[in-house]
Amino acid sequence: MREISVFSGTAHPELTAEICGHLGVPLQPATVRRFANDCLEVQLQSNCRERDVFLIQPLAAPVQEHLVELLLMLDAARGASAARVTAVIPHYAYARSDKKNMPRVSIGGRLVADLLVTAGASRVLTMTLHSPQVHGFFSVPVDHLHALREIADHFAGRDLGGTVVVSPDLGNAKAAAALARMLGLPVAAGAKERLSDDKVTITSIIGDVAGRDVIVLDDEIARGTTIIEILARLREHGAKSVRIACTHGLFCDGALKRIAAAPEVQEIVCTNSVAIPATEDSEKLHVISVAPALAEAIRRIHEGESVSALFHDQ
Repeated sequence: MREISVFSGTAHPELTAEICGHLGVPLQPATVRRFANDCLEVQLQSNCRERDVFLIQPLAAPVQEHLVELLLMLDAARGASAARVTAVIPHYAYARSDKKNMPRVSIGGRLVADLLVTAGASRVLTMTLHSPQVHGFFSVPVDHLHALREIADHFAGRDLGGTVVVSPDLGNAKAAAALARMLGLPVAAGAKERLSDDKVTITSIIGDVAGRDVIVLDDEIARGTTIIEILARLREHGAKSVRIACTHGLFCDGALKRIAAAPEVQEIVCTNSVAIPATEDSEKLHVISVAPALAEAIRRIHEGESVSALFHDQ
């Protein structure tokens, strides 16, 4: 079997180091240089020839910087005669740009997929795409993981009597229903309409939340506008307490502090798919590691085993 080589971009080296620890392989060195004209240069400082190469880089802020860095890493690995190059992208930021919803607007999710393949990606490993159909934008195999098992494990040891899982919108209701099944709980959903990037409205909640403890599940939290809105509706409907869970805790523009300030919010749970901004911190925040899941998926890809089998019991 070909040897495995794992490299990290600069977006989240701590996650890559943890993944390598679970795999029992060394993290291979790479350097990123910036020239006087602001161009980047990437050098993979370990042999890639005929190796199974994994490049780990979530597309987190600054997204464009980290995207170009990943493209250069892919090109470097392909140029170094790697046998196969897998782009491991725990957070695929452009999954929000999945359709032409206005005249003359770009479909960034598809364009970035094309760029990754053109740069040299033989395969992509990602987690909890905002729009699952982005999976189909790629012309190479994509392994799409989720963090529902890790989130369920976090809540499973608690007294969940009288608890309901709530999706902020109907688009995420399938994932909320899956989490509810894993925890043996009922599910409810909000009727959401997005008016702009920073404004949403939730007109009603479908399901019974009155007098209940609530677990709100979303795929990601950026500015937190959706969460703030669902908290207002839950308050109106008489929910008792709220715990919030998501895969990608982006927490932009003070979102974590605004959400944590709501007295009914008992806990905010996210994974380490992206590095939590240093400016964002709260006693209510609990970060779950997805390094074991990503490491197991990488091992299965490397050894030619089924990745989907990871979720057969869910």
